[in-house]
Amino acid sequence: MNVQSQQVHELMQNDEEFHSLVDQHNHLEDRLHELTSKPYLSEPEHFEEVNLKKQKLQLKDRMEDIMRRHQQAHT
Repeated sequence: MNVQSQQVHELMQNDEEFHSLVDQHNHLEDRLHELTSKPYLSEPEHFEEVNLKKQKLQLKDRMEDIMRRHQQAHT
């Protein structure tokens, strides 16, 4: 297990906010996969796809911030 995956594992177990963010990110990823597997997206679906991608990026930024703070606290 590399250092980053170790850190993610530890945060998943010990940080409720991080765990929630990962769950939300996974949920968005699943929905995005549903949309991208369609041969054609309606206009509302396309709008949803764009919004899902933005939300995923926001969640990822928040998770990376938590990871950065965790790493700084443990060095």
